[in-house]
Amino acid sequence: MEKNEQNGLEQAQNSTEIQHYDIGIAKQMGSFNDASGVGSGYRWLYTSGMPGLSINGEVPDGIKAQSELAWQSIISLLKAADMGVENIVKITQYLTNTKDIPEYSMTRKSFLGDTKTVSTLLIVAELGWPNMLVEVEIIAAKKA
Repeated sequence: MEKNEQNGLEQAQNSTEIQHYDIGIAKQMGSFNDASGVGSGYRWLYTSGMPGLSINGEVPDGIKAQSELAWQSIISLLKAADMGVENIVKITQYLTNTKDIPEYSMTRKSFLGDTKTVSTLLIVAELGWPNMLVEVEIIAAKKA
């Protein structure tokens, strides 16, 4: 077994909550893990994609404002489910422009802090509305 695989397995075995696995691939690209695992006895939360949309149906201009709204919605959903960012198992993010990645990443980091999880970022041609620049969905789990 390679050292990176052994470290990832040790990290997973020492965790009492969501188990994160780090074999060294994901950290080459950003601040996230290679895999996460959840045992039995957990309550799951799956969100719809949260765009940068206000509760009034407005979509502000710019990736920063839209990213903040998307993450505020995610945080609100986590709170409603009695969870926090530490309960996130997987994040899937959709952006319409690769140039927005740095600004989006800074906003994401401001909401996640030091929390690392499994993450996928996709660049897509368009989202649900033509002026939407970002959409974020999560899967979270908490011990029942």
